[in-house]
Amino acid sequence: MRVIGTAGHVDHGKSTLIEALTGTHPDRLKEEQAREMTIELGFGWLTLPNGEEVGIVDVPGHRDFIENMLSGISGIDAALLVVAANEGVMPQTKEHLEILDLLQIPAGLIVLTKTDLASDPGWLDLLEKDIHLAVSNTVLKDAQIVRVSAKNKTGLKELISSLEKLLQDKPARLDLNRPRLPIDRVFSMSGFGTVVTGTLSDGHLAIGDEVEILPGGMTGRIRGLQTHKKKEEKALPGSRTAVNISGVDMGLIRRGQVVTRPNQYQATRRIDARFRLLKDAASPIKHGDEVKFFVGASETMATIRLLGIEELNTGNEGWIQLELREPLVTVRGDRYILRRPSPSETLGGGMVIDHQPKGRHKRFDESILKSFESLMQGSPANILFEAALALNAASIKEIISRSRLESTTAESALKELLITNSLITLENGDPTLISDLLIIALPHWNELRGHVENILNTFHEQFPLRRGIPREELKSRLKLTTRIFNVAIKKLVESNVLMDMRGAISRSGHEIKFEASQQAQVEELMRKFEKTPYATPSVKECQAQVGEEVINALIEMGELIPVSQDVIFRKKDYEEMVEEIKTAIQQKGQITLAEVRNMLDTTRKYIQALLEHLDAIGITMRDGDARKLRK
Repeated sequence: MRVIGTAGHVDHGKSTLIEALTGTHPDRLKEEQAREMTIELGFGWLTLPNGEEVGIVDVPGHRDFIENMLSGISGIDAALLVVAANEGVMPQTKEHLEILDLLQIPAGLIVLTKTDLASDPGWLDLLEKDIHLAVSNTVLKDAQIVRVSAKNKTGLKELISSLEKLLQDKPARLDLNRPRLPIDRVFSMSGFGTVVTGTLSDGHLAIGDEVEILPGGMTGRIRGLQTHKKKEEKALPGSRTAVNISGVDMGLIRRGQVVTRPNQYQATRRIDARFRLLKDAASPIKHGDEVKFFVGASETMATIRLLGIEELNTGNEGWIQLELREPLVTVRGDRYILRRPSPSETLGGGMVIDHQPKGRHKRFDESILKSFESLMQGSPANILFEAALALNAASIKEIISRSRLESTTAESALKELLITNSLITLENGDPTLISDLLIIALPHWNELRGHVENILNTFHEQFPLRRGIPREELKSRLKLTTRIFNVAIKKLVESNVLMDMRGAISRSGHEIKFEASQQAQVEELMRKFEKTPYATPSVKECQAQVGEEVINALIEMGELIPVSQDVIFRKKDYEEMVEEIKTAIQQKGQITLAEVRNMLDTTRKYIQALLEHLDAIGITMRDGDARKLRK
């Protein structure tokens, strides 16, 4: 599931473009429809030719509603920068572009809309040159420009194809098992109650999960989930999600709060950050300036504390500490925007370096500034986690080596990641820095577990009468080394996810069950076995009567015991024959084939197959024409 967002000047055709792509007009408020501009966030979705569903967030272009735009644009996978062919690059085009760049939106396309209004193709060529110049020093410098007319339905197929290719090249969001859903809408539905929406990151949510809403600490339980108006049992990272929460009052929830699992996040009123002041800002930033702080879907007033400098000039970067008027949830690595409250202006933005600083820093403390430089590279835990992600399942020693962390720091980071289950141990042992113990990052473990479950579900559906997939076949499909495969399967068995039965791997709780017609055939076959227990139908006769799959199932269930390619017995009869042979040998010291044949009143065919079978499994051994018990 991917989410893209529109950006661009007012009346450049963003909402009309979304309607042409999705069939849904995103303007849902009467005032928006009357004024023909987007005020609040709008949403639509479409299915790409490869089957992937994509959500589209439509954001306001008018400068009066730029702050509503900020609540929707963060967390998207790609942006569509919309420029109208009859106007070109305009003030809000530039401001939206600056915001996309500050937020480091990972990918994007430029959509030249209203091309039906440009009669001269040369005009469009000139516009594209202007656009390339405008984006040349931003995250969209290499973005493709697609010419579209929503009115004439031209260019839409090319746009969808380009969007599909763009998203295919971007990795899926990781499931870090610590979900955050910044709330950008909240409403109530009759018969359901409170519903919040947002773009989910860092983890998954499932029906029945207990959740906490921060700031505020309200708790509730997920009653329902929807993605693109389809009910889901589980919402995945990166998806545009609506969450129906029971046990919370809609009137107490506001945009900017975050839905999380209990005890995974804390709200903060102070953050340390790296900040870049736009070169087009009206004036420098001074210590103590009041600004508006935007992160995720939240906003609050904040006071800037400049660190290491007295003043930050336009176009420059620096370290800042922000004192927030209202608490909010953010984490290290989040991108943010600062705006001047009056006159309204986007100042710049950057990255959160520390979302829980211990206190107010001394402004010119060199040790603090040096620590910020280290944090820009990532916290020790994050660096170690990234190394684990890069190596997939690997030994602790290999992951520590890749991280290049100093031993004391690495040891502390390793403990933190193991305690929070961000790293999963695959083997028993002491997880020391020099250990060969295999560990795996949680997202890779969840992916591996899901892959195994999908393979088993498909196998059980195709072969319902088989005990499970052969162990070696599963290993081949997973493309894992023997060591990693063995420890992973062992861990999944211990977790009661899988069953391992004599070399066949199955889903936990899987049972072989016959259909009514098959069961009737089995009962008829068993009556034949009961009638002549020591002179049974041949394997081929059995297969002809009930089918090869049913016979194999009876063998896997232990109901039938094959002793050769053509001779097979009921388990009960087989065990009785084995006991009689063992008892006879114990009494006489040995027994011949003829003696066993006479004792069991059957033919040489069955006794020869049985005795050779007992030799093979180590119960008896041949001594001339006789059999003795193997010691």
